[in-house]
Formats: sequence, C-alpha cells, structure tokens
Amino acid sequence: MATTMNISLPEGLKDFVDDAVCAGGYSSVSEYVRELVRQAKAERDLESRLLAALDSADLGQVDPDFFEGLKARAKKAARRGK
Repeated sequence: MATTMNISLPEGLKDFVDDAVCAGGYSSVSEYVRELVRQAKAERDLESRLLAALDSADLGQVDPDFFEGLKARAKKAARRGK
C-alpha cells in the first residue's frame, strides 16, 4: 500500500519539477518523484554491489553474472539517455 508524503519546495524548484513532469512524459509529480527515488535507490544499490565486487575481486571471487547485469543496466541507462 502506498503512503503519502508531503514536501515543501521553493518556487524555483517547483517550477523545475513541473517542467520536468511535462517534458518527461510523466502523468503526475508523484510519478516523477517515484522515478527519481527509484533511480537514487538503484544507484545506491549498484554502488554497494560494486564495492562488494571490488572486495571479492581481491580474493579472486568475482561473479561473472554481476558484470553481465552491470552491462545490461548500462545499456538500459544509455537508451534512456542517462
């Protein structure tokens, strides 16, 4: 179940968000913010996995599937223009 969160933004940031919603094809500000939060979480998770891979690489335990997933995510991000 989704919960509600209210935020306050200065007028300039609100205008930026409104413009981003229109330009990005989002149906609402909520959809835009959810996407930003998902992206931030994915970046944090990726950073954690990269650091874990670096730690295990020192021991010769790098998982090839990790790098395949990394390559797939990079291609997906490139297609989105990010």
